[in-house]
Parts: sequence; structure tokens; C-alpha cells
Amino acid sequence: MDDLAQLETWCAPLLAKLSSVERRKLARSIAIPLRRSQAGRIASQQNPDGSVYAPRKTSLRDKKGRIRKEMFAKLRTTKFLRTRADPNSAAVEFTGRVARIARVHQDGGEDRVARNGPRVRYQRRELLGFTAAATRLVRDLLIQHLSG
Repeated sequence: MDDLAQLETWCAPLLAKLSSVERRKLARSIAIPLRRSQAGRIASQQNPDGSVYAPRKTSLRDKKGRIRKEMFAKLRTTKFLRTRADPNSAAVEFTGRVARIARVHQDGGEDRVARNGPRVRYQRRELLGFTAAATRLVRDLLIQHLSG
């Protein structure tokens, strides 16, 4: 049984005693720091297991000749990496058109570079996922909320 399943088993009876308003507030208080931790991990370009992302292709110049500096810089902003909370769940997810781009990188899929461009196979880069630190963060926030 993984850490999240154990955490769910442990906290389910305690959460059942809370009102739906309290559960939603708790979910929101968990989702926001979790989004920050995911964005920080994306910025440091690490998979949830601690390994680094697969390197980009060697050509780092864009159409105007400028060098592209950082991978996924815009994806991790609050405009695209959103939190969602309701009484039964908390989620950190990509929204809009970037959700498809993120899914291709998350799973290591194939996509077109441009509308009629060539198909390219992208390396797997896990943008979202639970690290041991994220699991501890969720556990600590649950304990803090339930005890205080």
C-alpha cells in the first residue's frame, strides 16, 4: 500500500466528521501549497522520483535566433497550473490548451510541432506527481487542520 492510500485510510473517518464547508476549506488549504510545490519541482526540472527531466533537443534557438532558456516556464504559472477544491477532493491541474501539451510530456507521447508540421515523439517528463515531500506536506496540513 502506498503512502497516499495509507493517508486516505487514516484520515477518512476524521474527514467524514467535518461539514462540507470545512472539507472544502481544507481541500483548498491543501491544494494551494501543493500547486506551489509542483511548480517548484517543474522549475527545477525534476520528475517526482527525483530524476532530472530528459534533456531537450540540441537546437535551442527560436525563429528569431534567440536562445530559449527554460522549459515549461509559462506552464507552471497560475494562469495554466490551477487548483480546484470541492468538499470531496483537491486537485492541481493544467487548464486550457496547455493541458494537451502537458499530457503529451507527462506520458511521453507523440504530437505535431505545428498544425501541419511533422509528428515528434516527446520524452517522458512527469510534470505532475506526488513526491515524498508532497505527501508529507499533505499529511502535515491535514494534521494541522484537524488538530487546530
